Amino acid sequence: MTLPSLLPDRRSLIGAVLLWLAAGAILLAMGRSAICACGTVKLWHGVVQSSENSQHIADWYAFSHVIHGLLFYFFAHILWRRWKLFGGRPAAWALPIAVAFEAFWELLENSPIIIDRYRAVTVSFGYSGDAVINSMADIGFMALGFWIASKLPVWASVAMAVAFELFTLAMIRDNLTLNIVMLLWPLDAIRQWQGGG
Repeated sequence: MTLPSLLPDRRSLIGAVLLWLAAGAILLAMGRSAICACGTVKLWHGVVQSSENSQHIADWYAFSHVIHGLLFYFFAHILWRRWKLFGGRPAAWALPIAVAFEAFWELLENSPIIIDRYRAVTVSFGYSGDAVINSMADIGFMALGFWIASKLPVWASVAMAVAFELFTLAMIRDNLTLNIVMLLWPLDAIRQWQGGG
């Protein structure tokens, strides 16, 4: 089954970009570093337990953000199948709303309460939040996942999400599912396993 497209029109695409830029401005206003304190910008940084994790454009958690986009597309499809909002072409507003949700998460993730939570209950002992460039890229990866979901049948989106979860689990002993579990219901057995124990 292929879902009807929920891709934005020109006006809603501009809205999504403005929301994306606003998120970056708010993160800077929160005192987040624009780039890595190391002074460089890398396309990819693959060492999770390092001070440069979440400080560059892409890392292992980019896969989770693509999954966010796949999920947002799915939920938008369910929503717009039931309601016709905003008049005209309501489905066009699905991406800006997804960007707003992802931006909200990036703001929350970089707040002291979530940074402290990551340090307390996960193996991310030295986590100090994301550089703005990483947060902006994460929102972009979500939008990429949203676009991919618009092009694929449902089964392929599900297969991609499962493959990404298994791949990151195998590579770094972490993924979106474990991230959620450890933030909401931390389990010592998972924490020890993630730490290599």
